[in-house]
Amino acid sequence: QVQVMESGGGFVQAGESLRLSCTTSVSLNEVDVTAWHRRRSPGGEHELIATISRGGQIHYPPGSPLRSRFTISRDIAKNTVFLDMINLKPEDTAVYDCAASVRGIPRYGRGTQVTVSS
Repeated sequence: QVQVMESGGGFVQAGESLRLSCTTSVSLNEVDVTAWHRRRSPGGEHELIATISRGGQIHYPPGSPLRSRFTISRDIAKNTVFLDMINLKPEDTAVYDCAASVRGIPRYGRGTQVTVSS
């Protein structure tokens, strides 16, 4: 069974940067697409941030205001997809999670908390 683990969250000041990591138990060459999401409140919207496919295609939701500050990338050798976040704002406070889809079935990690203070 595919396992996914996020890391890199923490407590930062507004304007600072963070790099989140999403590591899978299988090679990224077996993962159809990896997606980063965030949820800013319990039961709130599970907001799609960005995706990266097996072939390396990157997608951001149309008109996403996060695109200018958040960048998705990967290191295939480390089975890891990254989310680099710059100029963080208090409204970026959320649980960030990733999902790795293998044969059409998404596997989610438990998420990592990011807290941004003003």
